[in-house]
Order: sequence, then structure tokens, then C-alpha cells
Amino acid sequence: MIHKWMMTIAASAFTVSLAAAAQAESITVYSALEEEEIAEYIKAANKAMPDIEVNVLRLSTGKLGARILAEAQNPQADVIWGWAVTAMMNPRVLAMLEPYKAKGAEKLNSAHRAGDDRWFAPTGYMGAFCVNTERLKKKDLPMPTSWKDLENPAFKGEVVMPDPNSSGTGYLHVNAILQEMGADQGWAQLKAVDPNMAQYTSSGSKPCKAARAGEYTVGISLAFTALKSIDSGYPVTMVFPREGAGYELEASGLMSSSHNKADAKRFLDWTMSKSATDLYGAFKALITVPGVNPSAAAEKAGLPSDINTVLAKVDFASSAKSQMATKKKWKDMFGR
Repeated sequence: MIHKWMMTIAASAFTVSLAAAAQAESITVYSALEEEEIAEYIKAANKAMPDIEVNVLRLSTGKLGARILAEAQNPQADVIWGWAVTAMMNPRVLAMLEPYKAKGAEKLNSAHRAGDDRWFAPTGYMGAFCVNTERLKKKDLPMPTSWKDLENPAFKGEVVMPDPNSSGTGYLHVNAILQEMGADQGWAQLKAVDPNMAQYTSSGSKPCKAARAGEYTVGISLAFTALKSIDSGYPVTMVFPREGAGYELEASGLMSSSHNKADAKRFLDWTMSKSATDLYGAFKALITVPGVNPSAAAEKAGLPSDINTVLAKVDFASSAKSQMATKKKWKDMFGR
């Protein structure tokens, strides 16, 4: 039997269709995972479940949330896969999920799965500064080690970060500052850095990619993108801000409206299987599955053996509750 997978990129949507036999059952999966990792995961899923056709719609965190809520009266997805837990905790979204304990999810710490089994999170993502060392030297700028350092007028037009209204990465950075510093001081910090921002992007990985290409000096982005950039030979240094690196858990769950729950559950089980978790280290700086660690390349690039030493103290329930208000205030203050 010949299997094939196809990628189509159109506008902001990334669709992967994994086609098995003509008679194959199919499921629709909504995800905010990065495009390159989805492609690799789906290849592995094909080998493990050749009888299931998996159609993946990939959107950024904010756009995916808007789509899910817009479809609330007629949900189109069977599974939500790898979406920011802060977004997943929206009561309107939780109401669309059916409790299901995926095989292997019991191994996760209680902080990494819902008490009622509506979601579980084997992976996460964390923020970092991507600093282009060549441009830093050319511009004669000091290596930034904190958000406070980015207030320096010398960095004007040299910094780029994601918009929290469209990017989960942007929100995790903003949320970490507000929770670590307190609302008043946190907003003041963001306001102090804003004059140096060249732009706010809709993509969480784009700031790092722009920095590594030499377009800007500092890309406030993802640790994963920084790690990949360093491993690929770009002149990039990964910096975790002294205030604490923001992070998110990537949650998955079963849509109660699914018309193919049997295969949807098989897919969710697969995400906790050895077939899947063996791949996580190649793409993730933050893995919650016991015994599964990031790659050696990640440690070589500067990821500490104990990432808790650089993570901000984040209360996800609180960040989920305040998310809409935070995004609105950010847009009112910094929207361009």
C-alpha cells in the first residue's frame, strides 16, 4: 500500500492531509504547532495508524481561537492538538471538549493535564531573545540580558516581537512580564521598550527568523526557533531574560461534536505514544512527559539542564481569566 502526505499553504492556514486507503476513516485536527514539526509528526502518525486519514488545519494561536469560537454552533474539528492551554481554558472552548483520558496521559504531572480530563499537555513552548551577534557587534550594542536592557535608546528600531493578539508567543512574553513584575510595573516595562520596537509580527517564530537573517538585532521569540537557528549555523545567541522566560503548555483535547470519536481518540493516544514522544526532543525545549528530554543540540545552544531556573512563575488559570482584558489593553497601548 502506498501512502502519501501533502502540504498546502494558503494565506495563514497550513493544511496537512495524510491519505491512506481510499476507504480510510478521516479526522480533522486543528493545531497551532509549528509547520515543520507537524509535518514530521504526521509522517510518524502515518506509520503508526495507516488506516486513518488525518487532515490538519494549522493556524496561529489567536487565529485558531477565533475560528473555533466562530464555528461554535457547527464545530468542524474532531481534535484540538497542541494549542496554548491559556486559550484552551476559555470556558466557551472547554464547553466544546469531551473528557477523555488519553493512554499515557496519567504519567503527566497534575499541572500538565486537566482534572476532568478535558485536556492534557505533553509539550510546551518557551520564550527567548534571539540576538544576532554579528549585527550586535556591527551596531556596537551591548548584549541584552533583560527586558530592562531593551529600554536602551541604542536599540531603537533593532527589536521585533510578536503581537499578543495574534500570537501565543507574543502573549506568553507579555503575560510573564505582568505576572512576574505585577500589572503596574509590567505595563510600565512594556511601555518603556515600545519606542525601540521596529514592528510587532503575527507570527511567534518570525522575530527570530528576522533577527537571524540580519534584519534586526533582537527578535523576541521562541526558544525552539533560537535553538534551530543556532544549530543551523546562524550567528545567533539565545538569551533568557532575567525577569523570567514566559512559557505555555500545548494542550490537546477531544471535541464532543466529533463524528469519528474512535479515531480521534486513537490519534490523541498516539500523541502520548513512544512513536510521538521520541520526536518531541527534536522540536521542543519544554517537554512534560517524564523521561523525555530535549536534544543534545538544545543543551549545546544554551538550554539549561533545569529549565525551571529560567522560567517565569506563571499561573495559567489566572492568565486564561485575564487574557481578553490583557490583549485589549495591549492593543489600546501598542497596536499599530
